[in-house]
Amino acid sequence: MLHPRQVLQDAPSGAALLPVCDHYSGTPLRMRKSLDLQAQMSEEFGRCVFDVTLDCEDGAPVGAEAEQAQRIAELAWEQGRICSGGQRVNRVGARVHPVDHPAFAPDVQAIVGKAAAALDYLMLPKVERLADIDRALALVDQATGSSRTDAGLPPLPLHVLIESPGALAQVLAIAAHPRVESLSFGLMDFVSAHGGAIPASAMAFDAHNPDALDQFGHPLVRRAKLEIAAACHAHAKVPSHCVVTEFRDTAALERAAQQAAQALGFTRMWSIHPDQIRPILRAFAPPAQAIEQAQRIIEAAIAQDWAPIAVDGVLHDRASYRYFWQVMESAHRSGVQLAPALQTLLNRPAPGVAH
Repeated sequence: MLHPRQVLQDAPSGAALLPVCDHYSGTPLRMRKSLDLQAQMSEEFGRCVFDVTLDCEDGAPVGAEAEQAQRIAELAWEQGRICSGGQRVNRVGARVHPVDHPAFAPDVQAIVGKAAAALDYLMLPKVERLADIDRALALVDQATGSSRTDAGLPPLPLHVLIESPGALAQVLAIAAHPRVESLSFGLMDFVSAHGGAIPASAMAFDAHNPDALDQFGHPLVRRAKLEIAAACHAHAKVPSHCVVTEFRDTAALERAAQQAAQALGFTRMWSIHPDQIRPILRAFAPPAQAIEQAQRIIEAAIAQDWAPIAVDGVLHDRASYRYFWQVMESAHRSGVQLAPALQTLLNRPAPGVAH
């Protein structure tokens, strides 16, 4: 049986099917706890429902860059060996220093040199121009050697942080780069890069004032988010929303995540505290009614070998099947349990599609 993505091959989205939550941790204890939580939730949901990004940059101890890189290399290598049924049960990436930072090359040599085959991606911060990506990849590929090829893996993907007006001006070109898998928005640095022209309120989220000049209400910040999301969708890449620092108010966090997903077109979001992970999963899941409708339509379409059908008095063909299959994929990436037959299909990656 062909995979639905093969049947619906002219669907516009060829983006990698990444988990909707990207969880960051940098201190030794928190990195270990994050990986343990990932394993627990993978067992609970039957699949990996959030990525863990081990942080060499903002979340790491200052002055211990070399030790942090070695620690991350060991953790990633260790995680890469954990398998079930011949398949890895986790997803782990690393955020290195910016390409022009003195610690960038040592980061790459330590982490990629040891654990390239265990990494799912490398997060590159503070990219300013397209040339930064090629400069970074030259060193990344040198450090990788043949380790990923020998393991039957594609070249290591890059996730890129857009954190300045200059980077935003080149966001379409950056999103088009074939090794870039996802773009993230660096809120704090973006606001700081405007030299005081954007108020500090734009780094926060005011859940109680819809007219606030917060990270959703300030025009320059909202414009940046929209341009990043649009560039990603134009080039089949994954747009990842920035952090919400008010981590103790999980209800507010969930509302912010809903805005990111429903109003701004993001399909992934950062977490900086374990309590943020489940609210992000809930917020990025399609509504229950939409999931139920999509399941009925896709099941009926499969039963008719994808020929046109009528459901609830409405005609459907491959144009609408693509949309409803994407609802299924979104639900799956958010940890929603679906009908067993559809769950089996979603667990089986389509040929040529990154998972």
